[in-house]
Amino acid sequence: MSNGQGPADTAGSSEARAWTQKLLRFREPSRLRSIVELVITFGPLAALWALIWLSYSFGYWWITLLLAVPAAGFLVRLFMIQHDCGHGAFFRHRLANDWTGRALGVLTLTPYDFWRRTHAIHHASAGNLERRGIGDIDTLTVQEYLESSRWKRFSYRMVRNPFILFVIAPLFLFLIWQRIPNRKANLRERLSVYWTNLALLVIAGGLIWAFGWKAYLLIQLIVLMVAGTTGVWLFYVQHQFEDVYWERGENWDYATAALKGSSFYKLPKVLQWITGNIGFHHIHHLSPRIPNYKLQRCYEENGVFQQVTVVTLWDALWALSLKLWDEDQGKLVGWAHLKRLRQATASN
Repeated sequence: MSNGQGPADTAGSSEARAWTQKLLRFREPSRLRSIVELVITFGPLAALWALIWLSYSFGYWWITLLLAVPAAGFLVRLFMIQHDCGHGAFFRHRLANDWTGRALGVLTLTPYDFWRRTHAIHHASAGNLERRGIGDIDTLTVQEYLESSRWKRFSYRMVRNPFILFVIAPLFLFLIWQRIPNRKANLRERLSVYWTNLALLVIAGGLIWAFGWKAYLLIQLIVLMVAGTTGVWLFYVQHQFEDVYWERGENWDYATAALKGSSFYKLPKVLQWITGNIGFHHIHHLSPRIPNYKLQRCYEENGVFQQVTVVTLWDALWALSLKLWDEDQGKLVGWAHLKRLRQATASN
């Protein structure tokens, strides 16, 4: 993992904020390019679904399983387009963004208006220790963990277990959590959940009528599991690395959090494309109105963005061992750190 000095290190948050102004020229979406992005994402996904149904119908299970992987990849890419719509970045006009996002939300099992609010809170509070709990990965400090009850420590260990985090949690999130509106949701957000659920029932009913419930559940669950795991993994590695940024409320700064609290997840080109360039997460958090297809050029034309923390595929695996935020050291640590801490306390 490479952790260079970004603008937040060299000249403070004021210069970092100035960068948001310099990025204005990248924020103008291209209507033609956005339509092309939709076509080259939805088209292959629809074709893969058709091939999946055909392979299943003729009994070629191994082909069905193989095709589920690229189908999940294109579903992830479709979610990234919905994500851009939520930021008002994919089209110039709000209505175009909102209705495209709502339509895509049916395919991604994500009620658009409901999700957009929680995601906005994530952008406004990422890295703020005083505003954890909405749209982020549950993270405790070392001190908080040590002062917690035995039950809370057990629960936290369960939540941070990779199997729970990347297999069970995505299924729970997309199949159950996003089907129920939050108590604090406004009318628009509640309607977003209800209409998305209704559309899902209609589509599911049609597919079950055409192909049978066993085929529908099997294929849907496989694709959803791969896509959901990928999505949660991407979110995890972009905010869970050793030298990530966390600060208490009075010291927290938006621009610094964007540049030091979000990684550059350096992926092979094919994975970078299928994930909608979301690996340029530091740029996205600094200026979320930049369309995903302009993030690469923004990165190349501004050398300062090449000096932030770089996370590779291998680094991302290492990040699985990080569990708690150590406020004294200013970094994420693993369970082994607790053991050493207890041994040091006992020896004193």
